[in-house]
Order: sequence, then structure tokens, then C-alpha cells
Amino acid sequence: MDLRRPPRSTSGGVEPKIRQVGFVTPDVSGPSELPAVAAAAALQPGPADGSPPASDLSPVMIPPPRHADHLSPGSPPASEAILASSAPQPSSMRFDAASELGDDDSRSMAPSAGELETNKGDLADTQNEGAPVSISQKQKPSKAERRAIQEAQRAAKAAAKEAGLSGKSTGAPSGANPAVSKQAKSAKASQKKDVPPAVSTVTSEKKARNRVELFRHLPQYVHGTQLPDLESKFFQLEPIHPSVYKVGLHYLSGEVSGGNGRCIAMLLSFREAIKDYSTPPNKTLSRDLTAKISSYVSFFIECRPLSISMGNAIRFLKNRIAKLPLTLSESEAKASLQSDIDRFINEKIVVADQVIVSHAITKVRDGDVLLTYGSSSVVEMILDHAHKLGRKFRVIVVDSRPKLEGQGLLRRLVAKGINCTYTHINAVSYIMHEVTRVFLGASSILSNGTVYSRVGTASVAMVAHALGIPVLVCCEAYKFHERVQLDSICANELGDPDVISKVPGRADLDHLKNWTDKENLQLLNLTYDATPSDYVSMIITDYGMLPPTSVPVIVREYRKEQLWV
Repeated sequence: MDLRRPPRSTSGGVEPKIRQVGFVTPDVSGPSELPAVAAAAALQPGPADGSPPASDLSPVMIPPPRHADHLSPGSPPASEAILASSAPQPSSMRFDAASELGDDDSRSMAPSAGELETNKGDLADTQNEGAPVSISQKQKPSKAERRAIQEAQRAAKAAAKEAGLSGKSTGAPSGANPAVSKQAKSAKASQKKDVPPAVSTVTSEKKARNRVELFRHLPQYVHGTQLPDLESKFFQLEPIHPSVYKVGLHYLSGEVSGGNGRCIAMLLSFREAIKDYSTPPNKTLSRDLTAKISSYVSFFIECRPLSISMGNAIRFLKNRIAKLPLTLSESEAKASLQSDIDRFINEKIVVADQVIVSHAITKVRDGDVLLTYGSSSVVEMILDHAHKLGRKFRVIVVDSRPKLEGQGLLRRLVAKGINCTYTHINAVSYIMHEVTRVFLGASSILSNGTVYSRVGTASVAMVAHALGIPVLVCCEAYKFHERVQLDSICANELGDPDVISKVPGRADLDHLKNWTDKENLQLLNLTYDATPSDYVSMIITDYGMLPPTSVPVIVREYRKEQLWV
């Protein structure tokens, strides 16, 4: 047998001992000759180069233990324990450790030649008397066995957790049973891995049972449980600024909504917080103020998840804080940041909307029937400006539950004297035949041209595209983002599921009352959806009118201004 490693006998020491193992085929001369052959092979001295003698059977080296203290006082020698087993090990070859341990009798446990010959003869007789001995191999467990093992492990973790809880309730000391406490901690950690952090913090047990599994990775909405936690944050050691706290509560109650409205309210609250800020001793303004802004952002997220436009505004503000010159005094730095916030609101929101209106007004002609969905501030400005210019057109406002934002837009347009029609989204395919153009707002425009807007926008755009009606999306450039999103599942916001289970003013239609008590019922209230770029004809921004394929150009070229990146 070809050796893969150099023999250890070349470094000095005892020659390795060899025994014959394997499937033994009786020779013609009879089984009585096998012990003699095995003994002759064991007593035959090796060649001068240290290689084992050639044989028809595969030799296996016997590795004795490296230290004598590994064996108990009454246990037999290692060679006898190995040779006494009828099933040899499946390994192909090993070397003797006695050559490394030296000739010291207290450390070398190599068997003598007589013991080796006797044991080899007994082994050969035992194998020849019965059937050939098969080599024992560890069988791979089947799928059912693995599942049974997993179920047993889960049951053990659950039992450990119950034992830990009972120990706490009876007032047992924490160090009484460390094994149980460790198992309880591991079970608790495994349960935390199964449930996302946002779900475990804001979702009650009943709400978690009724959540939709496809959207379990998103922060779950639970109304009425955040307010006590938010009130406690106001009196912490590092209290939240009153303006930030007020805006957060407005987010929570829904008094401030819309992409531009939420972003402006957030920036104005940051402006007030910076105005009242003072640098603590032994700290720098840029580092400490950035940490303050991050804590305010975390508070806003607890009230309601941030929109993409708000994230861009936060990145802009942190970038301006990081670029403050170190030579500026605290008052000068605060004045510079307040000026940057005012400039962002004015240039990227107010003036940008005016530029969008000037571009979009060229697409409104006399006799047009314009359709809009929901309530967009920039679309409302376009319709108002066209009416002031004396254009004769009609507006169709498409709305949907549960927010019914289109009703507010309809009330304001009718008050200005604009001819309007109001319908719900379930009739959009019927009303679309008389429409000439569709004007839509957007919460964000993604890098692949996908329009990220209020849920239902994709349905309106698809129906218009199927009938050959142009779809014009109005969106400010500060809402553009380099993210690529193909669906509305991986990133979205979940609204209150209770609002879709009730019909306002119709108590007789309250069929889903106490829906949380039904384990097999889940309600889903999505806030946004993603409209593919194939259904969008043109995007109107403050940088001009462009097709959806040119969105990466806006993201790449205008990010050099360092206004939102």
C-alpha cells in the first residue's frame, strides 16, 4: 500500500506495529493457515527504508494513546481494547505515536510483540469461524428522523423555558440551576431570531397571531400602544426636543401626511432643535449634534416609518453637519445649519413645485378630461394654475378606502369652481374611456423608473396604459432614490388593519367586528405600491420632463450638488 506521508520511524524510535484487517477470504489450504500467515506478517521485520512489508491484505497502523493518564487504572491496554473488537475501524492508515513519545516506559504504551501476535491470532480465528464481518459505518439519518430530532429539541427548549419561568415565579435564586437558566436563555434567543425586532416591540400577542406572514418582515401597525411609550421618552435623561415630540405625535395621529408635508414638518422641527442646541463640555458640535439628530430620527420612526424623501432630507442635513468648518463658532455653525435647512425647503420643495407646474401646464388643453388619483399637492397646484389661466377642462377624482384622501381634494377643487367628477377605484376601468390624460403624484421615483406611490396608483396606471392614455407622474427631484425595487413586498408600510374592517356611518355593515379573535383571519392594509416604468409615459420634475429611462441620469448627475446624498 502506497504511503501518503513519510514514516515516523525515520526520526528514531520504535517501529510501527502492523496488524492485518479486512475481509478475509479463506484460502484453498484451509482456514488453519491464516493465523500463521498473520503471525508471520506481524513478526517479519520491515525493510530498511521503513515501509511496511508488501501483503495482499491492507495494513492498518495501530495508534496507541499519546499519554498514559488517559487510561483508568483498571482499564486494559489500548492494543487489547482495539484488537478485541470484531469490527475494525474504517480508517485506512495511521501511524504509531510511540516514535514521538520516545523510549520512556512511563509514556510509551505500545504493545509488545507477543501480545500483538496472540491478539491477532484470536481475531483471525473469530473472523474465520463466522460470516465475514462488515465494516461499521454511520448511516445518514433520513428526513423524517431529522425532523423528529428537531421537534425533540424544540420541546426541550420549551420545557426549559417553562422551568425558568416557574423558577422566577417561586422566587428561586438565579444561580440554583444554571443549566436550566442557560437553556431558557437559549430558547428565548431562538424565539427572538424567529420574530423580527420591530414586530416584537410594537406588536401584541393577538396582533402577531393575525399578521400576514408574507409581510411579517415589515414593522407591524398597532394603534394605541405606542403613545404611553412615547410619553415616557419625553421625560428621559436626554429628553426629546418639544418641537420634535410634537411633530412625532402629529405623525402618529395622521394630522400631518403627504410626502412634502411630512418632510417639511420634520426639517422645521430639526431647525428649532438646532436653534436651542448647546454643545456639552468635552464634546464637539458635529459629533454630538449628529447623535442628537439620529435620536430624533429614531423617535420619528417609532411614530411612523420614514418615507424615502424624508430619508434623503436627513442624509442632506447630516452631510451638512459633517462638513462644518472647525473654525466656526457654535453660533455661526447653528446659523449656517438653519440657513441650509431653509434653503433645502425653498429650493427642493417650494420652487421645485413651481417649476413642475410650469412644465405640466403645457400638457393641459381646452376640452381635456384629466384624471387624478388620491390627493397630490403638486397635482392640485397644476389644476389650480390651469383654472386661473382660463383653461376649460374637467377633473375626475378617483379615490379609495380607507383614507379617502380624494374627498379633501374634491372639496377644494369644487370650492375654486372647477368642474369635477368623483368615483372610487373599482369604477376606474369604466370611467377611463372618457379620459384624455392622467396626472399622478409620487412618494418616490426609484432608479429603475419604478414609481413608488400610494396604494392603487399602479392599478390606475395599468388601466390607462391598456387604453392608450398617457400617464404623467409629477415628482420633485429630491424624492429620487438610487434604490431598485420590483415589487411592493420587500419594502412597504403597513397601515391600521382596523380601518378596513369598518365602514364609517354604517353600523349594520360591521361584519368584521372582533376580527382579532379569529385565528384564521388576517387583514392587510398596505400604504404604498410600485408602478413599473412600462406604464408611465412621462415624469415631470423640477429638472424638466423626461422618460422613466432617464431617471438614473438625474440620480447620477445631480447628486454632485451634495444636497441629498
